[in-house]
Amino acid sequence: MGSTVTLQELLAARDSRAARQRELLAQYGRPVVSFCMNIAGPVKQSPVICRGFREGQERLAAALGAARLPVVFCEERAAAAGCEALWVVDGPVWQLKEVCMEIEERDALGRLFDLDVLAPGGGKLSREDLGFPPRPCLICGQRGKGCASRRIHAVQELQEKTDGILSRCFAARDRETLAAMAGRALLYEVCTTPKPGLVDRWNNGSHRDMDVFTFMDSTTALLPYFKKAVEIGQETAGEPPARTFRRLREAGLRAEKAMFCATKGVNTHKGLIFSLGCILGAAGRLWTPEGPCREAQRVLEMCRQMVSPAVEEDLAFLARSAARTEGERLYVSAGLRGARGEAADGFPAVQHVGLPALRAALGRGATLEKAGVTALLALMQETADTNLVARGGMEGRHWAAEQAARLLSEGDGPSDGAVREFDQEMIRRNLSPGGCADLLAITFFLHFLEEGAEEAGEGVPAEAGGMGEDVASRHGGPA
Repeated sequence: MGSTVTLQELLAARDSRAARQRELLAQYGRPVVSFCMNIAGPVKQSPVICRGFREGQERLAAALGAARLPVVFCEERAAAAGCEALWVVDGPVWQLKEVCMEIEERDALGRLFDLDVLAPGGGKLSREDLGFPPRPCLICGQRGKGCASRRIHAVQELQEKTDGILSRCFAARDRETLAAMAGRALLYEVCTTPKPGLVDRWNNGSHRDMDVFTFMDSTTALLPYFKKAVEIGQETAGEPPARTFRRLREAGLRAEKAMFCATKGVNTHKGLIFSLGCILGAAGRLWTPEGPCREAQRVLEMCRQMVSPAVEEDLAFLARSAARTEGERLYVSAGLRGARGEAADGFPAVQHVGLPALRAALGRGATLEKAGVTALLALMQETADTNLVARGGMEGRHWAAEQAARLLSEGDGPSDGAVREFDQEMIRRNLSPGGCADLLAITFFLHFLEEGAEEAGEGVPAEAGGMGEDVASRHGGPA
């Protein structure tokens, strides 16, 4: 919730903006676009309103670039009276007004944008000047300003409508963002090279039925599921965590069918459908209109709360019944809990091994691929991978862990040549750390999640008082 603004502050901000508009018109002799948010009530600025304002800025920059209307100057100001920006644009004023109207009418969020176009010496260009009707009422859709002038709709009703528009817009936007991030993590995992015993860009590892293209097909097929997993988390955020997990299980079964259809029956990502689906559901539960939760620890803790009760129940049942899968057999015979145990515990291998190893390698100047190899080796050293045990028994798993530890002890990180030799020996022994590969993909995803906060500049408001600059390069518009 932002701070409230008084009528005097609103009037002072309006006068200040008008004075600055006149200055820019006189200085540049070109049209000026004045951009504010249509926000009813005394609270004109909050994190989600600022997010809407940034979205409007991005849409305006993109539209001006597409129309080849050069941006000469831009400044932004953030105050209690609301975010505002002034753009000086070189181009016909009527064309500029058409671009701004298209942005305002594109979708529900555009209804919250107030984009005025001012011509040098000619005042503000209205919609009616171009033969278009006035904008409709936010609540009832009636044309014109009659509702506003007669105060037909209560401020609370307008605020609730505004909050709903912002929330729905960014909920959908963030589902797309998180799903794309998950897909990116899967592609980075399979393309990280070399990976001992695993499919990568150089070879198929210890697998004869899949290659890097199989993984690409699978990743593409899973993107709708990743988005659905986030949506399930958003929809069930007010319910007990276990209910989110139950719905994710149903969606996961459908995702498995989509995967097998895309890969012609090859199991590329069954473990990740479970693991990453849980993490995306957790991210959905923690979502707010201000943006996704970017703290890996919070996401993993929410995942633990979602998964733990059901997994403990499943494992207790297994202890009393016959094992049906290799993973179940390993739990009954050796107590290895596999992916389900990792999720139920909040993925400690990712939190305490994968992410620290990735960050440390990046901190030493390694590329993301090189850091990924290092993180994989660290996971192989510390994790009881049920895929390794299934193929080579505990002896094979211990041997692989010892080799990974030896490579990690080499100075600033293992050389590609040494890892390739390890890869060839893993292939010869028919060993594959598929569980660690899944954990590497999750490590990449959480790294991208945390990295995204820095890239988006989340939580950093625009400077108060104005920032004038030539923004053709900053906003991507033509010079």
